[in-house]
Amino acid sequence: MLKSLMLVLAGLALPGLASAQSLVEGEHYEVLPEPLETRVEEGQIAVTEAFWYGCPHCYNLEEPLNDWVAEQPEDVSFRRMPATMGGDWNTHAFAFYAAQQLGILDDLHDDFFHAIHEEGRSLNDPDAIAAFFSDYGVSEEDAKEALGSFGVKGEVNQAHARMRQMRLMGVPALIVDGRYLVTPSSAGSLANMPQVAGALVEKIRTERDG
Repeated sequence: MLKSLMLVLAGLALPGLASAQSLVEGEHYEVLPEPLETRVEEGQIAVTEAFWYGCPHCYNLEEPLNDWVAEQPEDVSFRRMPATMGGDWNTHAFAFYAAQQLGILDDLHDDFFHAIHEEGRSLNDPDAIAAFFSDYGVSEEDAKEALGSFGVKGEVNQAHARMRQMRLMGVPALIVDGRYLVTPSSAGSLANMPQVAGALVEKIRTERDG
């Protein structure tokens, strides 16, 4: 209850921002120095969340962001990208892509966050991660194999390359259409980040419609 109230109050920090016309570059969002390849179907608008499972701000963003994503039409393609800044960040990135490879990510994602921030579990080594994965219908052996697989390493390396390309130094962050960066600072609060992303999506639609 307290968490929800805090998010509602935080959302009051940027009143009236509901449309593309309200956006100010350098105030509500930044333009990335080099656009990212979005890898979406033609006509879709990519929205990517850069996050770390160990980040409390990322955890607090999950509720308003999930609510926002659930309301988006089919032309919005949402995906998550784990940040790679060494140490536990990289370990959790391996966990994310291993869960994706094993087909359990959708069921596991919120629980992984909850285990770290509500249960005090670090989940920062292969044994702990494999044991956690075993609650989702995969064996610990298969989990460890996925964590060390070539495919998962490749995904983590690609995420790291994208982090460097964006020159991203912190999370959470939302990247819209591979061009626009929204952070808690630029949006005014965590709860406002989806709102700003939505206004940017509207801006892109307007530009495409000419």
